[in-house]
Amino acid sequence: MRHRKIGRQPTLGSLLALGILLALVELTVANDFQGIRRSKCQQSRDRTQIFEGVDNVLQKRLQALRAEMRSRTSTQSAELDAYLVPMYDEHQSQYLMESDQRIRFLTGFTGTIGEAVVLMRSAAFWTDERFLEQADQELNCAWRIFRVGEQPTVAEYLQAELTPEARVGADPQLVPHHAWKALETELSNEYIRLIHINRNLVDLVWGARRPAPRFGALKVHPVRFAGERWDSKVARLRANLTALRCDGMIVTSLTEVAYLLNMRGTDIPHVPVFKAYLLVTHRELLLYTNTTRETLGLKNHLKAHSCHNENCVQLRDYGDVWRDLRTMAQHWHRLLVPSAVVFDTGASEAIHATLPRNIVFERPSPIIFLRAQKNEVERQGMRRAHIRDGVAMCEVLSRLEERFIAGDHITEMSLAREIDHARKTQNNSEGIAFPTSVAYGVHSGLPNYTPSNRTNIELSEGMVLIDSGGQYEDGTTEVSRTLHLGEPTAEQIRAYTNVLIGLIRLSILTFPENLKPAELDALARGPVWGSMNDYPHGTGHGIGSYSAVRESPISISYTAKQRFTFKEGYFFSNEPGYYKPGAFGIRLENVLEVIDTGKTHPTGHKFLTFQDVTLVPFEWKLIDRTMLSVPEKKWLNDYNARIRQHVGSELKRKHKMDAFYWMMNKTRHVPEYVTEADYHGAATSHHCRLSIAGALAIVLLLERFIFN
Repeated sequence: MRHRKIGRQPTLGSLLALGILLALVELTVANDFQGIRRSKCQQSRDRTQIFEGVDNVLQKRLQALRAEMRSRTSTQSAELDAYLVPMYDEHQSQYLMESDQRIRFLTGFTGTIGEAVVLMRSAAFWTDERFLEQADQELNCAWRIFRVGEQPTVAEYLQAELTPEARVGADPQLVPHHAWKALETELSNEYIRLIHINRNLVDLVWGARRPAPRFGALKVHPVRFAGERWDSKVARLRANLTALRCDGMIVTSLTEVAYLLNMRGTDIPHVPVFKAYLLVTHRELLLYTNTTRETLGLKNHLKAHSCHNENCVQLRDYGDVWRDLRTMAQHWHRLLVPSAVVFDTGASEAIHATLPRNIVFERPSPIIFLRAQKNEVERQGMRRAHIRDGVAMCEVLSRLEERFIAGDHITEMSLAREIDHARKTQNNSEGIAFPTSVAYGVHSGLPNYTPSNRTNIELSEGMVLIDSGGQYEDGTTEVSRTLHLGEPTAEQIRAYTNVLIGLIRLSILTFPENLKPAELDALARGPVWGSMNDYPHGTGHGIGSYSAVRESPISISYTAKQRFTFKEGYFFSNEPGYYKPGAFGIRLENVLEVIDTGKTHPTGHKFLTFQDVTLVPFEWKLIDRTMLSVPEKKWLNDYNARIRQHVGSELKRKHKMDAFYWMMNKTRHVPEYVTEADYHGAATSHHCRLSIAGALAIVLLLERFIFN
């Protein structure tokens, strides 16, 4: 019986063509996985270009880490094929002690977002879009650099570089549990194992040169600033735990520990926190920290003397938390372990590995929502802190213009130091909230630029973007302003005014309380989108009260679909921007307070609105008043009136008259009515908005009809 052919048989030529095609596909993928084009590195797949000096030191550290990966003593078992180095400490903090700056030690990168992956023959680094150029300059040519959120992910890179049965190691204390599980699941598809390595290999390379952990003094945050006693906060937390049928919770976030116990510290730069874990049950409160800094005042505050009830805090050594978790877990049925939410990454993989899986209840920490809704004392404190902050900024900015006109030599770093000093001289000041950024000229086109000795330049005629903030005992501030030294171009004025319009549109909004923050993003971005541009950062984030400058649960970004909504007493930033790489950049930022209007939506939800608490003038000569609508002009006039009232009176009280007159000039009244000159100026510009031009024409026709 003859069989019928069901298709053409492959010829030698077709097989060869298929092989070439597959090779080209593989080469394309490999090239995609080479990362961004390095400005200082030769693009070569065969050779890595290493530069002299500090780059050689960093290369030796990379080689030493690979030696530790091969050492069975260090890895507690077989050698590793890859090792992960995240940008976290044990508490997944955004800002770190010097002794926890492992990414900086290994790679030289000084930014705040990054993750490194080291293999035996390659090394890769992931960072946010805002830090790409900084990473390109700071990392040597041994590193491939990738954007977070784009291909390849860490898992995809490891799958492409490793063979099945490969071993990938990481310190479980430094990796959030949710990130560990996600990576473990993806790697298991290729039979690659993710291994707990309890001895941190970067620390082994660092050795005796690693700075000693800095454990600063602990201080009580008094009720006159906190607005509520710590035992009252704990009672509210326990009520939440009862509703969730939990025996207790482990608090791992340093800002949450500080908030709950009305304590502050200096362990980490710019954030007034201290390294500690807190175990809260219905019968006990256990604080795990460096106990050598106990004081009589601290013990009195925490009622720690002879503590034998649920309303006092037992002080224990920092490392005892692991033993106590294992021991006490035998008596618990359900323990709340914080999960990832917005800016908080939740508990570490090490915490989860210590607890029996059946008692773990993963959920966002209730403390996040208690903390975000400031009480009346905290709200008043935030408002007062921003007035003093406005005084400091007016002092510095008025001197800047005078000195520039006089021909003084001013650099980015010297101006940043002046801003920091001005804040520290204010009442209740506790320093700065994050490193002050002064970005002049082309540097202002970088969304997250911070000057350093290597990049510092002198200010001349052009754009200057200043992003800074302060820590005060009664509040935390953050403000961005863009100035122009000299005469701005028409393009710069249009771009600045569009950013200002976006800020105003969000500030004047009244909305029902069930509106999601992400749904507001288009209001601020709309004018910038209209110029066919965008900015690579969120429009807003929650802000703490004498705490972290970035606080959950508020995140305004159309890419972040969070279910959490605004509540009265929340504070958050409003920071639209515009960046033209290689030319200039603009960012304007105010902190807003959420206010209850007292009115009700037809559905029964409250109507909420916003009130700006930041009080720093905008750059008058960068505002094209013809682009502003009447409501936008009215907002600007009302805002300027508040600056004159609150900041002006404080400047006069302090006899800072130069700063006072500078402020008065920057906040002069904008005519809200329409003149014929305004109309003709707007009508001749192809950048004006049609709706406004039409409105202006109608107003002029009515005026002529009435008065003629």
